[in-house]
Amino acid sequence: MSGGVLVAGIGNIFQPDDAFGVEVARRVRQRKLPDGVRVEDYGIRGVHLAYELLDGYDALVIVDALPMGEPPGTLIVMEPELDAPATGDQPVMDAHAMSPDVVLGTLARLGGHVERTYVLGCQPATLEEGMMLSPPVAAAIDGAVEMCIQLVAEILEPAGKGTPS
Repeated sequence: MSGGVLVAGIGNIFQPDDAFGVEVARRVRQRKLPDGVRVEDYGIRGVHLAYELLDGYDALVIVDALPMGEPPGTLIVMEPELDAPATGDQPVMDAHAMSPDVVLGTLARLGGHVERTYVLGCQPATLEEGMMLSPPVAAAIDGAVEMCIQLVAEILEPAGKGTPS
């Protein structure tokens, strides 16, 4: 793919609220989306995400549990402040390091670039082992799906591509 938006749900399904991004991606994928939008569950595969970005996306939306010190289930959309292009001093990607800095640092070392990056995050209640989202995070899923769809529309709007085809 050249251009477009990649929505990347990330997280570990064996840690209850860390599965937030995976569940949001699953539900967004079921919706009608504009051309040029790809939605994928990357789980904890950060290297796979970095290689996927080599296909030349204009924007990346990372959906993930994000400890922010807020009440569980709190949602946020932000554009992270990313460091300068990757150098040899940046951390090497590992399967559990999915921060935008690490993913995009790996991407830069591979010779790629993504113009804009956003994070749709949810404050987790628990990240201990288990298989079900906590009640406050589960209750935030529908709102997160709508926020994700709205964010994608806003990203595509300047190019006149914000409506589903």
